[in-house]
Amino acid sequence: MAEPQYLDTPQGRRLAWHRFSGREPGVVFLGGLRSDMTGTKAVHLEDWARRTGRAFLRFDYSGHGASSGQFTEGCIGDWAEDAQAAIEALTEGPQILVGSSMGGWISLLLSQRMGARVAGLVTIAAAPDFTEDGMWAEWSEEQRKQCMEKGQVALPSEYGEDMIVTRRMIEDGRDQLVLRSPLPLPMPVRMLQGTADADVPMSVALRLLDHATGDDIRLELVKGADHRFSDPACLATITRAVEEVLSHA
Repeated sequence: MAEPQYLDTPQGRRLAWHRFSGREPGVVFLGGLRSDMTGTKAVHLEDWARRTGRAFLRFDYSGHGASSGQFTEGCIGDWAEDAQAAIEALTEGPQILVGSSMGGWISLLLSQRMGARVAGLVTIAAAPDFTEDGMWAEWSEEQRKQCMEKGQVALPSEYGEDMIVTRRMIEDGRDQLVLRSPLPLPMPVRMLQGTADADVPMSVALRLLDHATGDDIRLELVKGADHRFSDPACLATITRAVEEVLSHA
């Protein structure tokens, strides 16, 4: 795989990225928490885009993958800034955002901030507001106290070493919430969700579907699919959703 190139953002962070030119609207992949641009879904979409001649961008948030910084230094607001900086600097014209898990939350934030630059959304197990509803709301009083007083708490993860969640991530997350205020999505939106997802339950997808407003929003549930959503059938579902959004953008 080719070495990434780097973008210095207005906030002073250095982001690693891969892109290639092609037909517009382009497609931008937004990864999940502690994921990176070498993941199965990102690489699959790049392969699809190359075959079809579609412009494509994938990148690492700061504190992720090959980008600068440490994970524990970041928060949702930083990573949304990273995504916006990458799209503004590295793409032209309208883009289709494909957001996985946390990337789904970030895609929703950008849909409100970037206007016509966001021509469509495909979310995969989108996790809007997870710092508040999926962490803080479910923590014990001891975990909350530790996070606030010591500045961080360690959470066990089935994906590897413990995940450190900082007080800054929790407090910043409250400034990024999208399910507590109107969420107009005037572009075509396709939401994908596995019924066997242990990290983001179906109730989150249903809440998002009910909360968002727009004329072309659909949710597809895939029975038995887990949070990774990366087996061949799920990857084909992602591709189909992106093609459908492109045809309506």
